[in-house]
Amino acid sequence: MSPFKLVLMDRDQSDVPAWVPEALASAGLEFSARRCTTTAELLQQAADADIVWNWGSYLITPESLADLPRCVAIIRTGSGTDNVPVAAATERGIVVANTPEAHCDAVSTHAIGLLLSVIGHIAARDQAVRAGAWGTTRGWRGWHLHGQTLGLVGFGLAARLVARKLRGFELELLAYDPYVSEVDMAREGVQPASLDTLLTSADFVLLHCPLTPETYHLLGERELRLMKREAILINTARGPVIDEPALVRALREGWIAAAGLDVLEQEPPTPDNPLFQMQNVVLTPHVAGLSDEDQALCWRMSVDAAIALAQGRWPSAYVNRGVQPRLTLA
Repeated sequence: MSPFKLVLMDRDQSDVPAWVPEALASAGLEFSARRCTTTAELLQQAADADIVWNWGSYLITPESLADLPRCVAIIRTGSGTDNVPVAAATERGIVVANTPEAHCDAVSTHAIGLLLSVIGHIAARDQAVRAGAWGTTRGWRGWHLHGQTLGLVGFGLAARLVARKLRGFELELLAYDPYVSEVDMAREGVQPASLDTLLTSADFVLLHCPLTPETYHLLGERELRLMKREAILINTARGPVIDEPALVRALREGWIAAAGLDVLEQEPPTPDNPLFQMQNVVLTPHVAGLSDEDQALCWRMSVDAAIALAQGRWPSAYVNRGVQPRLTLA
């Protein structure tokens, strides 16, 4: 019987920590790594792979899955799986595993940081000081937190960590997530709400949902107009969850007050993106999940997922819950 083969498709072998191939070999996995830049290179490298390991590439397509006959699983290092054809993989019995816990603590902290930066005008005040301005003459009065309502769109681990970290601010917490039970929300001290109710009630709206066909442009003109005029929108999920032209109008015309965005519809953005000219927007370059520990966690959790699958066990995190896997998993 041939060994269980794992192929890392978008990293060079020199990028891989020494302990990774050692740990995989100890568990009986054959491992290789190559930075593939085309679908042809991917298929050449992974045609006989049992597991394809993907960090951030978009080379795996529904069509290319047909040329991966041995593939039983795709490991997506990170939380978002919008670069993996999940529906097509599910149809073929391919498990799509991910490593959300590697980034969730950092994402939750960054989301809170963006919120605090927006409500305190911190970025603008920093720029003013550097330009020689001082004092309170500019009239920048921030928003207050205590007693306000914060809405979480999506209630996975990152959103739960936000809720836990913000408990001391005496906020009312709402959450919308059709895939999480009211019991689980109540356990975190969060009140479940419909999306419309959350948007009309919340002073601060934080997006923590994955990008899927269901969530593409989840917040468009209708939804943004439901929000309070003094509301703040924070997005550390994926850019296309928001209809960006509608958001630009909302910020220009005062449908909402301000936004903190770690992600945009087009990345990297063009220099003429109108959000760059807005003083009521704080921007960061899709870095919410980065910290001093995220890389080590990404490697460890990805390796653990591969070993679990090779040993006939479900990985700790996977996104296609309805999959009928090609291999027997306990």
